[in-house]
Amino acid sequence: MSELDLLVKGGEAVIGQDVVKADIGIKDGIVTVVGAGLEASARETVDASGLLVLPGGVDSHVHIDQPSGSAAEMCDTFDTASASAAAGGTTSVICFAWQSPGESLAAVAADYAERARVSRVDYAFHLTITDPTEEVVEKELPALVAAGNRSIKIFMTYKGVGLEDREILRVLDAARRNKALVCVHAENNALIDYMTEKLLEGGLSAPKYFPWSKPSVAEREAVQRIIAFGEALDVPLEIFHVSGAGPAAEIERAQARGLKVWAETCPHYLTIVADDLDKPGFEGAKLIFGPPARTSADQEALWDYIRRGVISIISSDHSPSRYDDPKGKKVAGDTAPFSVIPNGVPGLAARMPVLFSEGVSKGRISISKFVDLVSTAPAKLFGLYPRKGTLAVGSDADFVLWDPRMKVTLTNAMMHHGSDYTPWEGVEVTGYPVATYLRGREIFRAGEILVEGGGEHLARPEYPMIEPREKFPTPFNPVERTVVS
Repeated sequence: MSELDLLVKGGEAVIGQDVVKADIGIKDGIVTVVGAGLEASARETVDASGLLVLPGGVDSHVHIDQPSGSAAEMCDTFDTASASAAAGGTTSVICFAWQSPGESLAAVAADYAERARVSRVDYAFHLTITDPTEEVVEKELPALVAAGNRSIKIFMTYKGVGLEDREILRVLDAARRNKALVCVHAENNALIDYMTEKLLEGGLSAPKYFPWSKPSVAEREAVQRIIAFGEALDVPLEIFHVSGAGPAAEIERAQARGLKVWAETCPHYLTIVADDLDKPGFEGAKLIFGPPARTSADQEALWDYIRRGVISIISSDHSPSRYDDPKGKKVAGDTAPFSVIPNGVPGLAARMPVLFSEGVSKGRISISKFVDLVSTAPAKLFGLYPRKGTLAVGSDADFVLWDPRMKVTLTNAMMHHGSDYTPWEGVEVTGYPVATYLRGREIFRAGEILVEGGGEHLARPEYPMIEPREKFPTPFNPVERTVVS
């Protein structure tokens, strides 16, 4: 064996379903050998005794350097967001190349690719379509997907962003023809508009009323509807940020029918409830995100759906804005109604520590389940596996040295993001990253970001997991306009 660049010795590695005592040898950024008691020659040896060695996190739902369409601004560039990712043990992110109405999707994708060059972690893109014109869907989209952008994001709500049903069907049709996965923000826009109007007419405008404007039934109905559309066109779907029991039940029913429907949730749905928005003054605005926080009963249901595999991915839905800033949560002032407060919370650095603490340390899930949720499952679903999401020979040497017993009180300074707050300020977690490595290069250790740049774009070729089932509700394939024999 030629000399290794790096040898990680003495740790407990999480490999698939197993937690095993194993050393890991790395050469040219790739895992080249895994085994107990390796005595190989290496230019550098890292002692991982007493630590877990985890595959680097894959966060498949993050908003970075994204236009908002208003005076509000997202406060993370790829520079700050990738620092936050590294600080939390995440080595790959999938963010949104966000088309605003009237824009060329190809131009947007090119712009994002340029901005992402400063990233410290590896990255891929979801193509966000808010204006599915003929030019975008039929001329631009095929080349963008063929270039490795294998996922499309659509919204069913939000003015100027959400698509009407016929537009949704048009995007699903194009996704099937171009072999792309469709990711969906599923909420019923008309019902939300109605509830918001009635709440404001009733004088109920404080942040704490935001969850009332987006009841679970609005999410449940939209999830059922998009699943029906996907079933009719035989299009695989990923349902983003499932907030509670109602929509999760719809997804489980679809999976039981054999449909290719996957789901994610986020740490804020597992740790924050609607009542937490009832804070003095404007403080509740910090916890406005959509779909909104639900109830403790919904949280218990989510944990059950996670354990049973109905929900298979935990993302951060990192959507950062500043709180005490006229371009952030206070864009309309600190007495503004909930309807004009920017949505979203920062969560990149907190995702893995919060989930480990709430899940593994509290006995809700195993260590191997944790790794699957934050790394392996998203890598598989989004076409990055086995390059990412595992510590196997031939995989990228992305890994985290994790202390499962370390107790840490979270602060905003530890997040390394552009926001001026974290929803988990002052929360004590058990289990925390000691060091993060990207392709064998240490990028974070003991609270410090160690590198500038170095991230690479992850182009995703065709992959079997998201191939259609070739089953339709009738003998007619509407996408290809053929009769199925």
